[in-house]
Amino acid sequence: MRMHNVEAGGASIPSLGFGTWAARGDECRQAVTWALESGYRHIDTAAVYANEEAVGEGIRASRVPRGEIFLTTKVGPDDIDEGKLERSAEASLKRLGFDHVDLLLIHWPSPKIPLERSMAALANAKRRGLARHVGVSNFTPKLLAEAVALSEEPVVTNQCEYHPRLDQSRVLEACRKNGVSFTSYCPLGRAGDIFAEPQVEAIAKQHGKTPAQVLLRWQVQQPGVIAIPKSANRQRIAENIAIFDFALDEAQMRTLFALASPRGRIVSPAWAPDWQA
Repeated sequence: MRMHNVEAGGASIPSLGFGTWAARGDECRQAVTWALESGYRHIDTAAVYANEEAVGEGIRASRVPRGEIFLTTKVGPDDIDEGKLERSAEASLKRLGFDHVDLLLIHWPSPKIPLERSMAALANAKRRGLARHVGVSNFTPKLLAEAVALSEEPVVTNQCEYHPRLDQSRVLEACRKNGVSFTSYCPLGRAGDIFAEPQVEAIAKQHGKTPAQVLLRWQVQQPGVIAIPKSANRQRIAENIAIFDFALDEAQMRTLFALASPRGRIVSPAWAPDWQA
């Protein structure tokens, strides 16, 4: 098997990407280069990560042609108003050293800025050629439906936290209903604590794979789901992409879904939306 792409709103997105949250400077640059050398063709960053310069440097150091890479960045919630969003995107491109990204996301919704204005600005950024596609991140089902209805351009993904500890069935259903892909951040949970679950260890042993590989395989086998694990370790970066030579059966998929917990969410800052909306 080869890595498949997820199709949504005219975009074709590699189902496994490389996340860069919390990576900085040389560590980030080197990790991005290793990821591309290992076969990743989808790189994810954000203005708030303060690493866009390093991401751009890592891409260029890899010598992989820019046209082969699906590059995503995000605009922070304070900058998603008309005019400010476009300026944030321009600043991101300057830091990255490229003339466009493949996907530009609203990183978090803002209760202070009307969604209608944010979506208008996002569509304008696409029409100006700053991004080939646009989407959102951390949007609840209700917010996603509103964003899709308001947007003059296709919303191609909703990037949210997702791993076996966190039931995201409502958001996944909303994405599928609206023709939007789901991009999973924190796909391995918190510091690998899911790895020690006996069920995960047993499945990994059955396939001769690592627990991380099992968890990532569980994600990309779900329709419309893209995972973006992050690592700064060269061996783990290579291991994380080696998930397209095996498949989980239905019983194994159900076993992993059953690990969901009411307290499974990891990322919920003060500015997060009402997750039940």
